[in-house]
Amino acid sequence: MIALLAHVGGGIDGLWDGLVHPFTGLDHVLAMVTVGVVAMTMARPFAAPGVFLGGMAVGGALGIAGVSAPGAEMAIALSVVALAVVLIAGPRLGSSSVFALVGAAGLAHGHAHGAEAPSAVHPLIYIAGFVLATAALHLSGVGLGTMVRHRTPARATLGGLVLGAGAGLTLGII
Repeated sequence: MIALLAHVGGGIDGLWDGLVHPFTGLDHVLAMVTVGVVAMTMARPFAAPGVFLGGMAVGGALGIAGVSAPGAEMAIALSVVALAVVLIAGPRLGSSSVFALVGAAGLAHGHAHGAEAPSAVHPLIYIAGFVLATAALHLSGVGLGTMVRHRTPARATLGGLVLGAGAGLTLGII
């Protein structure tokens, strides 16, 4: 779980750290890119990233407020697994189920970011940075999603890779 341990603590300071942070952990990259890919399998493609960002905002506010989240790192790792399952299931999974899982993933990731923000010299600028970076990762997933959305075997293979990585993160072997 080395990649996951980077969440809380460490000296963070403003926009650059906020922009860089989502790219520094495999959990973040996998979750956020996968949300973009999932978005392209849905009738309303930009709803899933919006739900993730909304969940992230709520989680971030809870983290900033000091609300404790025992098992937050495990929740983040499990969010990667859940998003992989959503990707593999594709359009067979109902929108409300997809949005619930995507929102919960955003909540978990947002809490981790929010819990870090108070240690930043400029927490609001830090938050703006990680929101922008998250949106960029979602957009990269949208690009990938346009290539695999109608190719069920390719989408399932990609989902399987994310699932394997998520399982590795959950078990602490990645």
